[in-house]
Amino acid sequence: MNNFSNLKINNDLLKSLEKLNILEPTPIQEKSIPLLLEGNDVIGQAQTGTGKTFSYAIPLIQKLDIESNFIESLVILPTRELSIQVSNEIKKLIIDNKKIRLATIYGGQSYELQFKQLNKMPQIVIGTPGRIIDLMEKGKISFKNVKYLVLDEADEMLKMGFQDDLEKILYEMPKFRQTALFSATIPPFIKSIVKKYMNDPKLVSIESKTLSAANIDEKIYYCMRDSKKDLLIRLIDYNQFNSIMIFTNTKAMVDELVVFLQKNGYKADGIHGDLKQNSRDRVMNSFRDSNLDILVATDVAARGIDIEGIECVINYDVPNENELYVHRIGRTARAGLSGVALTIATSKSKGKIEEIEKYTKRKIKEDKIPDINDIDLVLKKKLYHKILDNLNSLNYKHDYDEIIYKLAKISTDPMPILNTLISMLDENKKTYPEILVKKYNNKDNKKTNKDSKKTKKDNIKSNEFVIIELNKGKDLKLKPSMLVNFFHDELKIHREHFGKIIVEDNKTYIEIKKEALRFLTSLKNKKINNQKISYKEIKKMPK
Repeated sequence: MNNFSNLKINNDLLKSLEKLNILEPTPIQEKSIPLLLEGNDVIGQAQTGTGKTFSYAIPLIQKLDIESNFIESLVILPTRELSIQVSNEIKKLIIDNKKIRLATIYGGQSYELQFKQLNKMPQIVIGTPGRIIDLMEKGKISFKNVKYLVLDEADEMLKMGFQDDLEKILYEMPKFRQTALFSATIPPFIKSIVKKYMNDPKLVSIESKTLSAANIDEKIYYCMRDSKKDLLIRLIDYNQFNSIMIFTNTKAMVDELVVFLQKNGYKADGIHGDLKQNSRDRVMNSFRDSNLDILVATDVAARGIDIEGIECVINYDVPNENELYVHRIGRTARAGLSGVALTIATSKSKGKIEEIEKYTKRKIKEDKIPDINDIDLVLKKKLYHKILDNLNSLNYKHDYDEIIYKLAKISTDPMPILNTLISMLDENKKTYPEILVKKYNNKDNKKTNKDSKKTKKDNIKSNEFVIIELNKGKDLKLKPSMLVNFFHDELKIHREHFGKIIVEDNKTYIEIKKEALRFLTSLKNKKINNQKISYKEIKKMPK
């Protein structure tokens, strides 16, 4: 029996849900769908993975005037990945209704493609704030007929700096409309939006005993900072996961880890905010198609990624915010499957880990670092099964019979020959450096405070800016955004390493972090606008 029928959903939508084998509403769906169908404004507070997309999508479709040639429903999301994901989910519900038209608009996709979608007079538009405003200012989109507005992942939009954009879009909305707002948390800015732009909203809050899923096995490993990469390799080799997602806190570390993993023979690639859309799509498609085993990502770039079958999430860096930990590990154990979440931490992160445990209401188990013998046993077992699988395959050939007969005549004991052959097969056997571990001890609070002060000094030092002067400026048509993109694409210097940039007639002055100076050594081999540029360090910025 389809229990969605109790929620007063029409037959067309019930049939679509049955085709998707979705028969039982989740708690957020059960509570919010009737309220939205009745015409109420609704605030839905629930974590990712609770089924909130269908909570607002089902009423959106049911209330739609399919004969309309105007935009009747607008769904705003923080990232292109989430926009694509939600668009695909809604398409599943309307696949049999050819009269319903949908447009998905976000930055990074060509305007021509999005203009084509909008020219078909869609009743539903899904998109990100930046591109929505862009098309509003170009006069390509109008929301004067919107009857149903959805703000999904509202707290994430706030964190990503979309406050002004949201205000601008909401100001253009018709006063008499229905609004649904979904958010994992309700910070002060969300409350101000509710007060200003929603009409007597009903709150639907779904709380779980723990914020992290029960079918995720959470473990943590402590080591010294310099041993983090070596520990990462041990964890990958020991666990032998087929699909891994690794999270870091910075774009620079994504690139650094990708290079490191590829050099060590792993099929790995990464995504972050500085990557062009076609590059992101290429990496994501490779990961979806299992051509990559490991995807390294920042939190912002990973928003909206929903790939089934990710066996393990690894926090290479402890996240800066508690919610990020929940979002990260929620990439595994999808669709009722189990998963593993591993966190690599230093002893200085102990306080942050305790804070995360308090937030999720779950203890993260501290686990023993796999030693070399443990890993050796795992890899030998893998090699054994590889040989066995090939031995049992139907493609057995006699190409090497002559060599085998000759080798058999050398000795009556086959062991030396077999050992030689297997060692040749296992010629890429690794060596594992020692993992340096510093245990956290409550008795060492004074020492920890000293270390903390030292770390702060080190951080200040690593964040220290120097000033460089380029020998070109407006004469070479240089712009700050162009320079930042050039330095990233050509020299792998990230946006976060830049401060103020001043472009003058024939000079450019750039604040750049001291730690990034080493990348500038290869500048002499690069060209910008078909001309070589040089730089020198100076003491201060011009006034």
